Amino acid sequence: MKASKTYLLPATILGLLGLTAWMPAQAGGYDEQQIRFPLTRQPLLNEGCLPKASGTVKVRSIGNAEIMDVRVAGLSPNTEYDLFIIQVPNPPFGMSWYQGDLQTKRNGVGHARFIGRFNKETFIVAPGSTVAPQIHDSDADENPQTGPIHTYHVGIWFNSPEDAVKAGCQGITTPFNGEHNAGIQVLNTATFPDEEGPLLELEP
Repeated sequence: MKASKTYLLPATILGLLGLTAWMPAQAGGYDEQQIRFPLTRQPLLNEGCLPKASGTVKVRSIGNAEIMDVRVAGLSPNTEYDLFIIQVPNPPFGMSWYQGDLQTKRNGVGHARFIGRFNKETFIVAPGSTVAPQIHDSDADENPQTGPIHTYHVGIWFNSPEDAVKAGCQGITTPFNGEHNAGIQVLNTATFPDEEGPLLELEP
């Protein structure tokens, strides 16, 4: 019995050590990369419209996807905004991809987290033109054919023109929300060149 116990104990320890060595390699088998960049106030806004609007974005790789954390300040309190990944930061914006919503608190500060592909390989492609669902009157009935187009910029819009007017901004209507009746753009990544948006900096 003693010989048996003496044999089993080292084997058990070795097995646990092997498991411990294996687990980190599986849980963290990639080199974490991340980038940070600013969001700046859209220069086409009225002079009195959200003069202190600003934001920061952090994107970090988790191997097969990225996590994007967006923090904003100086916006209207208790207001909903819409975030898009876009081709260029200012009008006409080019190809644009709806990511989701961002809600501010009563102090005009907000945070949202998105998970997807936000790196050098982020792109939109349409190998051919085909029918598209028309959920809203403004929906196209087919898509335009296009080769791969990279979308490296970030933009944030008022969810409604009414909210924009309350903030002293222009009350124009844009398609940048789920119902295609959003307000004007508030923040973007225009500190980066049109063809070199910040997402280009993160290697996949």
